[in-house]
Amino acid sequence: MSFRTVLSRAHGPLGIRLGDVGMTLLVLLAVELNVATGGGPGAAPLNALAYLLGAILVLPVLVRNRFPRFELIACSVLLLLYYSLDRRDISPVPLLSVPLYDAAVAGFLVAAIVIPTFFMTVGLFVVGIGTHQGIAALAVSFLPGIVVLFLAIALGDVVRSRRALAAETAERLRVAHEEREAEAARRVAEERLRIARDLHDTVAHSMATITVQAGSALHVLGPGEDKVRGALLAIRETSKNVLREMRATLGQLRQGTEDSDGQVPAGGLDRLPGLRDAVTAAGAPVTIAVEGEQRPLPPRVDEVAYRILQESLTNVLRHAGPTATATVRLRYEPTALGIQVTDDGAAAPSPDGTGTGTGHGLTGMAERAASVGGSVTAGPRAEGGFEVSARLPLTEAAGPAGVTA
Repeated sequence: MSFRTVLSRAHGPLGIRLGDVGMTLLVLLAVELNVATGGGPGAAPLNALAYLLGAILVLPVLVRNRFPRFELIACSVLLLLYYSLDRRDISPVPLLSVPLYDAAVAGFLVAAIVIPTFFMTVGLFVVGIGTHQGIAALAVSFLPGIVVLFLAIALGDVVRSRRALAAETAERLRVAHEEREAEAARRVAEERLRIARDLHDTVAHSMATITVQAGSALHVLGPGEDKVRGALLAIRETSKNVLREMRATLGQLRQGTEDSDGQVPAGGLDRLPGLRDAVTAAGAPVTIAVEGEQRPLPPRVDEVAYRILQESLTNVLRHAGPTATATVRLRYEPTALGIQVTDDGAAAPSPDGTGTGTGHGLTGMAERAASVGGSVTAGPRAEGGFEVSARLPLTEAAGPAGVTA
């Protein structure tokens, strides 16, 4: 903690700070010196009472932080009583300089001008009558005090103006920052709508056409063509599922929100049997093996696990060859889910998951795994084929994206 912080820390209900105590002591010293040197016709004797009264004059300075207007008025009233009841000829400058500055900083500029004007006017009149000095002599004696009080007021007003300017600048910066964020959000929303329109006009329309055409082909298919019928059924069901997920994704893009339970509406491992049947019907038999106690997963982890399996089995269909088979192993550990997809095909996808270097299959899997704090490794097997392994923690902590080939 810095010394400045210690001085500015408030204590008690009156908001008295250590800095205020220090300033009060300085004002007290200046006033007591003035009491000690004051005198003149009709002045009270210099004794303990004179010093005590001088100390009482300074007490309102203690609350300068919280009650600056009260500080100025209280000091002024006490000084007026001091002059009226038991005075020594002291200048108002040592006592009023700090209260005038504080009042000007707080914005009480009228009081800060009127009060010293009153004291100086009355002082000129009283001293002029008592000493019979000329106007020039009085002006010379009073001018330094007037200048000091004016400087105290001017300095306080400058500080107030600078603080107001700093607050206004901070507010403008805040408003500008909010406007930039709003503009960025607007652009994101517009981009979401554009992507949703493009997907609807291209992919969603094409998938709907595939579904309709597969259904039409089933109606005109003759008897004895069970293999073709099975393939058409697989095409129709797969395209229906894809179209359903596409519509859910389009809804998210248009609304810019997730579904009602805070999770992205997508398939989990409960859809793995359907995925296995679809891939098997497409020509690559899939075997599923489960190790450990099967249990529900966190929604995001469940979604990521399914998408990794979906992409891996799609790669088997595309790249492993017409006679390939695939094996899926799920390993339920206490704190993580292990996923392994292997095939015995002759070809293997390139690190981007396409075989041609133009797609983003394995990169997408790695990004999905990293979004829940997991990782993915992929590469050819020594005995032939390809293997994708993933490890997903059973918590939804974010981690760095990456894939090891």
